[in-house]
Amino acid sequence: MQTISTQYGELIPQHTSDDLRKRDILPVEYHASGVVKSVPLEEQTVIVTPIGDIPAELVSFHENGTLNRVFPLNGKLSGYWSQDDEAGLSRPVTLATPFGPIRTRIMSVGFYDDRSLRSLTLWPGETLSVPTPAGPMEARVGVSFTRDGRVRSLEPAKPTVVPTRAGEMTAFDPDAVGVNGDVNSLVFDDEGKVCRVITTLTKLTVVHPDGHTVCHVPEHRESLCSEAEQEVVPMCVEFDSETVRIRTNPDNAPLVLPVEGHVFFAEPYLPQLANPFVELHCSI
Repeated sequence: MQTISTQYGELIPQHTSDDLRKRDILPVEYHASGVVKSVPLEEQTVIVTPIGDIPAELVSFHENGTLNRVFPLNGKLSGYWSQDDEAGLSRPVTLATPFGPIRTRIMSVGFYDDRSLRSLTLWPGETLSVPTPAGPMEARVGVSFTRDGRVRSLEPAKPTVVPTRAGEMTAFDPDAVGVNGDVNSLVFDDEGKVCRVITTLTKLTVVHPDGHTVCHVPEHRESLCSEAEQEVVPMCVEFDSETVRIRTNPDNAPLVLPVEGHVFFAEPYLPQLANPFVELHCSI
C-alpha cells in the first residue's frame, strides 16, 4: 500500500479484492509525463470538487493534476454481482450545477482541466429537469456543459419537440447508452441553436436545386428482442451554417448536403403508420 499525493489530498489506492464487487486489484495509471492519471481507491473516499463533495471509489486526473472524472462506485459486474446489486449502493449527492443545485444519483461527474463542470452521467432510471436554449427538458443518461456553464448537450428522457433549421423535430434516442454524459443525442451550438438531433419520429424532406424532392426517414432493422420483429433505427441530423448531414444508418457515412440551393423541412413521422405490419416493441 502506498498513498498517492494529489491536489485533493492523500489517496489510498486499492490494494485488496473481494469475491463479489472487486474481484481484481486495479492498477494506478500515470500520464506519460509521470503525473497520476487514475486511482482506484481502497475505500470510498469523499473528494472535495468545485461543485460539491462527492464520495468516490475511482478518480481520474488531467495532466495538470486537476480532476478529470469522479466515480462514486466502481464495482465489477458479473454473475455474482449485478447492476441491481451495484444500484443498491448508490446514494444521491447534492451538486451545485450551472443551472442551480440538484440532488440525484450519478455514475460519474466530469470536469475540464480548468476545474469547470464538463458533464454529469446519471444513474440508470434517474432523470433531471434541465433548462436548455430550447426550453426546459427532462434529461436521462447525461448532460454536458461548455466551459462557461452553458448546456451543450443532453439525452432527452422522452420524445421532445425542438426547433431546428429545418423546422420542429422530435428528439429522442431509444438506443442511448449511458457510458458517460459527455456526448448526447441533442446538441446545441455556441448560439444556442440545435446543431445535432437524433430522432425516430421525424421525416426530413429535402428539395434539391433542380426541384426534385427526397424524403429521409429512420430505417428499420431486425429487432434485438425477436427475429420475427423489426425496430426503428434512429436517424441523426446535424446542422451547421453551410451543410446539413443526414445519417439514417449508423454503419454508413452521412449524406452531406450544402445549405445553399437546398430547402429542408421536417414533419412528424410515425413508423407504425408508414408500415402498419411492423411491430416496434423494443424501440418505441
